[in-house]
Amino acid sequence: MIPETKPVQLKDRHMISLRDYSREEIIHILDFAIDLKKRHKADEVYQPMKGKMMAMIFQKPSLRTRVSFEAGMFQLGGSAMYLGPNEVGLGKRETAEDVAKVLSRQVNVIMARVFGHDIVEGLAKYSAVPVINGLSDFSHPCQALADLQTVRERGKDFEGCQLAFIGDANNVANSLIFGGVPLGMHVVVCSPKGYQVPDEILKWAQKAGEASGGKVTVLDDPKEAAQDSDVLYTDVWASMGQEEEAAERKKKFKGYQINAGLLKLAKPDAIVLHCLPAHYGEEITHDVAHGPQSAIWDEAENRLHAQKALIALLAG
Repeated sequence: MIPETKPVQLKDRHMISLRDYSREEIIHILDFAIDLKKRHKADEVYQPMKGKMMAMIFQKPSLRTRVSFEAGMFQLGGSAMYLGPNEVGLGKRETAEDVAKVLSRQVNVIMARVFGHDIVEGLAKYSAVPVINGLSDFSHPCQALADLQTVRERGKDFEGCQLAFIGDANNVANSLIFGGVPLGMHVVVCSPKGYQVPDEILKWAQKAGEASGGKVTVLDDPKEAAQDSDVLYTDVWASMGQEEEAAERKKKFKGYQINAGLLKLAKPDAIVLHCLPAHYGEEITHDVAHGPQSAIWDEAENRLHAQKALIALLAG
């Protein structure tokens, strides 16, 4: 007799990192995101957040994160309140503990886009309502969910799918590992020595891959990484907060660029992803980003739908 599958229940959970979520839970979020996208395209009204409020804390500026969360909350029937550095002074004027305790008595869900991962962890520790990590220096789960949604919509099976991340092993690379390995993906992270995946994440991935068949490979040769890949992915060489390192990073990452030549080494139906903003001529060329194999704009659109799924499942 086949045992009954327990329904996935995510109500009142935090989303700080995809490392905290199982394969079944990640699939459930992605299924729901795809369903919400179809409903949106069909002009179907779905408002589980009616009368509810989201507080959006921003230490870093943003285009996609702010617009997708604010528009998403509106489409779900609720409202979103922008709280910039001057309003909050998180970590300086007020502690994460105090901010979480105040906001969670006044709003239904908190999104935070911060510098240090410890800040979003502190918010989650003391908040009585769900906290969603809109970006930290360690993790970017919302971006990875949108990426995985895009991969699925482009007809790629997760099991055995090879995603080659070319560039700095940053928060996005971490989150692709946390989301991809439990789904059975082969995540290749290609970075110069000194900028590669930390050992603690590799150890986690090895353990997670024992159950799923997923794995992580660390390389420093972009051509080897791109060979026969289903997805080529890149990000800026220097993120916000790393401006002082930009000149040095430009030297170290020279050659770690997704261009037409590198794309030819991937599978013929490979897609290209970039979490944006893009620095054309550095990590990616304009012709590839805007070419026929680019799924970058679908990926950016899917931030809206993946986050709507998260909001509705955690706080709806």
